Amino acid sequence: MRALISTIIGTIAPATAFAAANGLSEDSSGIFVWVFLGFCAMIVVGQVIPAVLLLTGMVKGIVSVAKDEMAPAASSKTN
Repeated sequence: MRALISTIIGTIAPATAFAAANGLSEDSSGIFVWVFLGFCAMIVVGQVIPAVLLLTGMVKGIVSVAKDEMAPAASSKTN
């Protein structure tokens, strides 16, 4: 199996290098394509920021609840 994967990778890697050298993967995107992709990236970032804030808030809440539950148990053991 490992030999098969090595053979496939060894065949594909030079083929893609030759295709790139010959200009077959030339990027002919216009300015509107890049503006659209930038707009899409801004939407994704706009969705990720609130998700990260929500996740950190949930983690803080779970940690505070766990800390409150551990505190009485630790104080009763010292008495």
